[in-house]
Amino acid sequence: MNNKLGFTLIEVLIAMSLLSLMMVLLFSSLHIGAKSWQQGEEKMADVNDIAIVQQFFNNHLAHALPQWNDFDPEKERVFAFQGQKNAVQFVGAFPASAERSGLQLFKVTRKDNRKKSVVTVSVAPFFPLAENETAFEDEVELISDVKQFELAYFGLNDETGEYQWQSEWLNKELQPRLVKIAIEREDGRYTPDIIVALRVDNTYSNIDLDSVPIDDTPDTMDTAQ
Repeated sequence: MNNKLGFTLIEVLIAMSLLSLMMVLLFSSLHIGAKSWQQGEEKMADVNDIAIVQQFFNNHLAHALPQWNDFDPEKERVFAFQGQKNAVQFVGAFPASAERSGLQLFKVTRKDNRKKSVVTVSVAPFFPLAENETAFEDEVELISDVKQFELAYFGLNDETGEYQWQSEWLNKELQPRLVKIAIEREDGRYTPDIIVALRVDNTYSNIDLDSVPIDDTPDTMDTAQ
């Protein structure tokens, strides 16, 4: 009777301890894997947000047209491009696939919305509408959770007579050569500055609309160097 096989109490305790250790290591590995996956997803989302912002400015701001708002002969004509420290407006065009013809007035600005700061883009027709048409303006959120949104403009300074970066570009008769967009996120995520080259030669009146080239390539950054 005393020769039956079995486990002693010490052997059972050692086996349970090893099993507990294996379970701890297994769940720790799962936790680390899940955390790494989440961080990777957040990083991809962050990169995607920045890519959308860069794509917008490269596709639209880089092809901004130096247009004048001179539709009303009783009012003083105004140059369409106006740049401030936290906002900019310019005239551009959508591609044919967008099914929105005609030049559009883009306005990019920072707004505080429900205790969070966002950068929005509003788009409206640049040309006056006919009597039977209704005015419309679309506004979309470009990027959210923005702690700081600043723009700078490189061009000729009227006071110094030198080409330099300026915090505003108002009441000019031509567009700046470069626009720099600096964005800082609320969570401290790194966002590189975006620098866009603009068209600076030739300004177009609305007398001859066929003379406005939509698809020309903007000036290079060599003038800034």
